[in-house]
Amino acid sequence: MIAEPDDDGQVHPVVAERGPTVLRIALGGQLRRLREAKGITREAAGDAIRGSHAKISRLELGRTGFKERDIRDLLSLYGVNDTEERERFLDLARQANEPGWWHRYSDLLPQWFGTYLGLEQAANKIRTYEAHLVPGLLQTPEYARAVVALGYEDADTDRRVQIRQRRQEILRRSDPPIVWAVIDEAALHRPVGGPRVHREQMEHLVELAALPNVTVQVLPYSAGEHAAAGSSFSILRFAESELPDIVYLEHLTSALYLDRRQDLALYLSVMDRLSVQAERPEKSVEILKKYAEGYAF
Repeated sequence: MIAEPDDDGQVHPVVAERGPTVLRIALGGQLRRLREAKGITREAAGDAIRGSHAKISRLELGRTGFKERDIRDLLSLYGVNDTEERERFLDLARQANEPGWWHRYSDLLPQWFGTYLGLEQAANKIRTYEAHLVPGLLQTPEYARAVVALGYEDADTDRRVQIRQRRQEILRRSDPPIVWAVIDEAALHRPVGGPRVHREQMEHLVELAALPNVTVQVLPYSAGEHAAAGSSFSILRFAESELPDIVYLEHLTSALYLDRRQDLALYLSVMDRLSVQAERPEKSVEILKKYAEGYAF
């Protein structure tokens, strides 16, 4: 369900906390409902703002920023003439156009990853399978530093680690997403950063698994072959019906975002099977503790 502004024109803090992506979705959904209530086609709405029906579709799905002139013209077309009500919409548009926290790191982030950060902030459920490393949302700073060092040879290690730490703030916000991670045992066996860093990472996973919104499962070697062998991926789900589930696949220099129904069905099926093959959460915590003890120093 799309979140509405409060009666005083302010966006509910829980909605705003999820970042500009979800604010764009919220505003887009409200504009769509206004258009449909008046029986106005996307083509007619596009003509009103000197655009196309495709532009209206992008606006209503929250996939693009808002120009104040376009919002004013659409509100007039939809019969929203009350000054205070119009200002509420315009204020929401301004907030939706504000850059996310990751904008300050734009010199480090490729555009395709900035897109993912916006979606991650907006998601209310994140399911992920990791074959080789601990998922970024669950990494300690030192583990993240060791991972960053593997892929980058520059002086920006501290800022890259900061990005991962900022991402992790969603785990403890007032309305946190459900995070369900299946981690291949191979990732637990690989002492990234050395024994001490690895032990602390295992202990950190145990702590996170105790949070009510976090589930960690270990996919053991004994599970044998599985449908996702060698392929890490994440599935993001959103409270807003306007935005479909998205499968995220990251490569070294690019990423894929899949939202076609057949792709979603395949990856959801694979994730469900992985969750069945993996150890139960309670047993997984025991395994994590054993790996922590094995790397004591």
